[in-house]
Amino acid sequence: MSDVPLHRLYRHYSELPYSIRVLYTAALIMLGIAYLFAGIYLFHSYSGKDGNPRTLSYEDVVIAYSGSGKGSRLEAALRGSMSAMLPREELNVLVSWVQGGSERARYEGEIKPVLDRRCMTCHDGSNPHLPNLNGLDNLQKVTERDTGTALFTLVRVSHIHFFGLTFVFFILGTIFSHAYLRPVWFKCAVVGLPFVAVMMDILSWYFTKLYHPFAWVVIAGGALMALCFAFMWVVSMYQMWFSRPPSVVVARQEGEVTDVG
Repeated sequence: MSDVPLHRLYRHYSELPYSIRVLYTAALIMLGIAYLFAGIYLFHSYSGKDGNPRTLSYEDVVIAYSGSGKGSRLEAALRGSMSAMLPREELNVLVSWVQGGSERARYEGEIKPVLDRRCMTCHDGSNPHLPNLNGLDNLQKVTERDTGTALFTLVRVSHIHFFGLTFVFFILGTIFSHAYLRPVWFKCAVVGLPFVAVMMDILSWYFTKLYHPFAWVVIAGGALMALCFAFMWVVSMYQMWFSRPPSVVVARQEGEVTDVG
């Protein structure tokens, strides 16, 4: 496996100028921090939909994309991810109002003051990624039966993820391509699998709305992406700064091996 000749265009990190290595290192650090924050945001957004905010479960994914099948989106959020955002007594007021039919009579006196005090900082309609709770008409849209993320919202989020993750893994894969890893097919698999995982993850959002077990595919796609990201990040950083160049690379640098196409 290790005697596969080096491609004539392959350059190990040790053969790159320091300026390129510094650029690659800076990009890896920024991408790593961004991925970490993305994971935190993902956990905060999806965990707790099943009533347990400490874990991100299969049920959380099903509810996120297909809905809880009972109650409303507002009620599901109040009992799940938003349960820690307001006192229990105020939460119970909102839930009882939703379960009572979202009456207009109670809105101005009981509901609007709670929303203004606890929710309008984020849910005033200025952020298109969050439900707009400003006004009774907007509020009633999230008091209807919970059917999960709307189809058009999935379309909007899908194209953002397709573009963004493609650029992320293109950059990361380009940096990782300078790593020395054998067998070559394994290295190619590590480079290509994240793109397969992105496709699995995003397309399964839609299928989960139709058939709940596709939530496992969503979870598997996200886990595969994270695993490939971590592997490429660690190997790239380690070989760039902390490991000795492979013997075949040293031999080529010393002129003992002729590049093979």
